[in-house]
Amino acid sequence: MCLVSCKKETTSIKVSQSEVLTPFFTKIMMPTTGFSHLPRLRTHMGKLHATWVEMKDSVATLKYAHYNKNKWSTPKVVSAGKNWFVNWADFPALAINGDYVLTNNLQKSASGTYDYDIKLHLFSSKSKKENFSLNTDGIAAEHGFVSMHGYDDGYYVSWLDGRHTKNKNSKKNQMTLRNAFINLEGEIVDEVEIDERVCDCCNTATAISNNGPIVVYRDRSNEKQETRDVSIVRWVDGKWTKPKPVHVDHWKLNGCPVNGPAIDTQGNHVAVVWFTAENETPRILLAFSNDNGEHFKAPLRIDGGNTIGRVDVRFLKDNSVLVSWLELNEEAAVLKVARVHQDGSREENIVIANTSAERQSGFPQLEVIEDTVYVAWTDLKGEKSTIQLVSYKVPFK
Repeated sequence: MCLVSCKKETTSIKVSQSEVLTPFFTKIMMPTTGFSHLPRLRTHMGKLHATWVEMKDSVATLKYAHYNKNKWSTPKVVSAGKNWFVNWADFPALAINGDYVLTNNLQKSASGTYDYDIKLHLFSSKSKKENFSLNTDGIAAEHGFVSMHGYDDGYYVSWLDGRHTKNKNSKKNQMTLRNAFINLEGEIVDEVEIDERVCDCCNTATAISNNGPIVVYRDRSNEKQETRDVSIVRWVDGKWTKPKPVHVDHWKLNGCPVNGPAIDTQGNHVAVVWFTAENETPRILLAFSNDNGEHFKAPLRIDGGNTIGRVDVRFLKDNSVLVSWLELNEEAAVLKVARVHQDGSREENIVIANTSAERQSGFPQLEVIEDTVYVAWTDLKGEKSTIQLVSYKVPFK
C-alpha cells in the first residue's frame, strides 16, 4: 500500500499554574488539503483510522486514511458532492470491523433546509458498497446525527429520524431515535424505532459492552417545559430495553442545546459523559457503570466552570477514562482532557490547545492505543479551517 510520509514535531503548550504541567505532545500532520474540518477518529487493531471533510467551492469531499507506524496511508476519496448537508454538529460517523470501514454523509433530499438523507459507504481492501441509504422511509425530512460501532459480522448504527415530523398530527410530530444492523454485505436488517420522542439535534453515541450494543442520546419529556436529560437504551435478550435516564438532571429547556453525550465501554465497564445546564449552571458530568450500563454510579463533575461542552470519552487499560471538553476563557475556547478513575479520584487537567469557540470548530475527538492518546480538533483562523492532531503518552503505575 502506498503510504504518505508524516512530518512529526515535538512541542509543549504552556498552561496556567492551575493546570497540570503539560506533557510533550507529538504533533502529527494530517494528510488533508485546503479547507478541512469534521474529523472523526477510531482505533482498531493498533491502527488509528480517520475521516474528515474537505470543502472546495461548492463541493464537499469525504476522505479516509489510517495511521500506522508513524505514517498515513494515501487518503481515499470516499464520496463527494454538491448536494450535501454539511453541518458542524451533524458530522460523518466512522466505525471499523476487521478490514471493513463504514462511514456516512448527509445528502439533501428536497428543498427544505433540514430535508436530507443518510448515505452509507462500506468498503474494505477487496470490496465496496457506496452511497446507499440508511433511512428507507422516502420522506423528505431530517435524518442524521449518526453513530455506529462494529459488532459480530456487521455494525450497529443509530440515528435521529424525522419521518414523523412531517405528520400533521401534533402528538406524533416528533423526532425519533432508530437503530439498524448493517451486515458486511451492506444489507440493512433489524431496523427499529427505539425511542418515539427525542431531542431534535443532539448527536447520538453507540458502543458495545460485554452484554451487547448500547445507545445514549439526549431525550425529551412530554411536559410543556421539557426535560432534556441523557437517556440510555441497551440490547438485552434480543430486544431493546425501554429508555431510562443515565442520571436525572432535570434540565428544563424549550429548545435543543446541540450538545450530545459520548460513551465508551471496556468489558462490563461503561462510561458516559455529557453536558448539562440545569439551574443555569453549565457543566460536564461523567457517570460510570460496572454492569454493562444497567446501573450507573452518581455522576462526577468534570469541568472547571464556563464550559460549552462538546465532549468525548475513552477508557484506558487500567479502567480509568479520559474525558475531553471545551471551556471558555477570556480570549478563546480551551480544549482540555482529564483522567478520571472509577473511585472518583482524578488527575489535574491537561490543556491541549486554545481553539475557537465558534460552532464551526466542531467536536474534538479522543482515541487511545495502549498508552498513547490521540486528540484531534478543527482549528479556525479567519477563512481557513484545518485539522490539528496531537498525541501524548499516559503514565501507568
